[in-house]
Amino acid sequence: MYRIAVIGDYDSIYGFAALGLDTFPVTAHEEAAELLHRLAAEGYGIIYITEAWMAELKQEAAKYQDQVIPAIIQIPGIAGNTGAGVAGVKKSVEVAVGSDILFGDD
Repeated sequence: MYRIAVIGDYDSIYGFAALGLDTFPVTAHEEAAELLHRLAAEGYGIIYITEAWMAELKQEAAKYQDQVIPAIIQIPGIAGNTGAGVAGVKKSVEVAVGSDILFGDD
């Protein structure tokens, strides 16, 4: 069975520990990048990352974009939803169905 990790600032992720997820608060880019690669190598199946940290780790996360595992999923932080995670989901769905799902020019 795969484990699930959550990466982000402490205030945004500490509640996920109550759900049994492994939480990893980070404060520096280098620390977060190293952690992402370590968790992927250790076989985590899903890695949730706050949108703010995903913006910082785009290049590092791109390495795993075409891989099934780990699935790297953006989540809102304590400051709220930036919409970055939703855009990624919309694009993934559009690729799967072969059409713009909102019929817009986005």
